[in-house]
Amino acid sequence: MTFSRSTAHSPYMEWAKLHSIAKFNLATSGMASFPLSDLGVTIDQLEINGPSIYSYEPLLQAIAGRYRVPQACVVSAVGTSLANYLALAATTEPGDEILVEQPTYEPILSAAKYLGLEIKRFSRRAENNFAIDLAEVERNLTARTRLIVICNLHNPSGALVPDATLREVGELARKVGAYILVDEVYREMLFEAAPASAFHIDPDRFIVTNSLTKAYGLSGLRCGWVLAPPDLAQRMFHINDLHGATFAHPAELLSVVAFKKLPQIAARAKTMLDANRKLLHNFLLSRDDLDYFWPEYGTVVFPRLKSGDVDSMCNLLRRDFDTTMVPGSFFESPNRFRIGVGTPTESVNDALRQLGRGLDCYRTSPKTGA
Repeated sequence: MTFSRSTAHSPYMEWAKLHSIAKFNLATSGMASFPLSDLGVTIDQLEINGPSIYSYEPLLQAIAGRYRVPQACVVSAVGTSLANYLALAATTEPGDEILVEQPTYEPILSAAKYLGLEIKRFSRRAENNFAIDLAEVERNLTARTRLIVICNLHNPSGALVPDATLREVGELARKVGAYILVDEVYREMLFEAAPASAFHIDPDRFIVTNSLTKAYGLSGLRCGWVLAPPDLAQRMFHINDLHGATFAHPAELLSVVAFKKLPQIAARAKTMLDANRKLLHNFLLSRDDLDYFWPEYGTVVFPRLKSGDVDSMCNLLRRDFDTTMVPGSFFESPNRFRIGVGTPTESVNDALRQLGRGLDCYRTSPKTGA
């Protein structure tokens, strides 16, 4: 398949930046923004310039300590998306084959295309609650597969991949000499004091990406990272020299503070998310025009519209009800849409009411069944 870098872009990110904002916003997948004032930082704790060479030492130490890994395995990155890019670039050469779950987070596919990779797929089917089918992974693995790519929690469904399944994927990867990339940015929404990570399953085989963005409402810090074998970690830092070189030092300083206060930040986010998930579950139980898999954790659910066209429904909701969700076409699932409930509980409550009104209107509109 021919791909031109002159037209490289992420359709989902373009939509998210230009068209996802609305008064009733159910398109966001992260938790509500955590305010700077609640970090308790004073201006004298910040500096514009710092001793950043290959990242800020206290920040690398904080990440390594939280995930119980050697510091040599930690690469800092500007968010999880760049972390994923670095992982893809460090483990492959142009023309290499990677195996990616379907559906998946669209920017991963766009980044892989930009890097000139050959993308093969394995399905995570709704009828199996979006679980990983190990037999299908094995069928699609070849001697050319360099990397298997998984999101855990799964984006867009929110499904959790058990460690036992990941171990089996690791064994399959070992047979062909492939690495496994696991994007764990939503796994943080288990809010564990000592978070588990796929990296510990096999530190020579697994690569993990993550950030403070989604679970903790700290998107503005752009604090992301990769856990990887030390040789790959060094390669990622060198690749980053071609893109970002150094990091914004005030953000590094604030990120270190955030790690120290993560238990309080997590408790606040969990309380909000527990309330929001109850609202969302009750809403879904009340609808006979949707079917869905209910994930055990996280901010998102990925329902199917039983009758009609999701794109036209989303257009109606945006135009007439000032309400947005993410159309499933961005996740290769045109009959579904992703709902996110990480915003403040009052906002979620209002948005779900508005969504219900919009769905009722769409059901009786002449576009139903289009």
